[in-house]
Amino acid sequence: MSSVIYTQIPRCARDLLDQIAAFPVADLHEALGAIEGRMRLLSPRMRPIGVSQRAVGQAVTSYNYPGDNLMIHAALKVAQRGDMLVLVNGGISQGALWGDVATTFAMEKGIAGVVADGPVRDTDAVRSMGFNVWSTIVSPAHPEKRGPGSVNIPVVCDGVLIEPGDIIAADDDGVLVIPVRLAAETVARARRRNETEQEVRRQIRAGKTLFEIMNIQKYVDAADIAVVDGVCPGLADGQR
Repeated sequence: MSSVIYTQIPRCARDLLDQIAAFPVADLHEALGAIEGRMRLLSPRMRPIGVSQRAVGQAVTSYNYPGDNLMIHAALKVAQRGDMLVLVNGGISQGALWGDVATTFAMEKGIAGVVADGPVRDTDAVRSMGFNVWSTIVSPAHPEKRGPGSVNIPVVCDGVLIEPGDIIAADDDGVLVIPVRLAAETVARARRRNETEQEVRRQIRAGKTLFEIMNIQKYVDAADIAVVDGVCPGLADGQR
């Protein structure tokens, strides 16, 4: 494919994003299910550069040639308030994809946050500004602005396929990709999970143990794990 900048992404209702934002990434990950949840969770390499970060928005994607960040500026131009920028360069450490000047503009425009599979820099300044950035690499490496590259095409970010318009949910635990077609069901499942956990907390406060509440014994039995009412041999009577 030749370099191209698509100025639009498929849009979903703002209300749907607000519903997603009501839940932490851990609950949304579980709500996606065993397969989708694993496929769409970025790896632990993708970390927030600040603390107490949280953002939800639709993906505006930017593919950048390694060592170059020309297309992040094109993405900033076409992105709308509340969007999440997804910046990729193949995970290469050369050519910072993000910094404090871009952050200043993004905050003025109302961008929700940035997810970068590649280097970001000026991290102290970005943190002090309170802007949400997740990245796989921190490096001050100089970027060129020559291209090639593209905006709003499907990209692979930290091993996960992200399409323009996908919903990005990110917090201090990590970053999750939710296709719009799965969003409503994910919200419903997350809500049910939250209600179940509230009941578990109520039972804990009433004096029950997690072992009882979650019926852990059946899992112990299914795994054929022996339970011995005693001390491990060799540790009794101070014999060590």
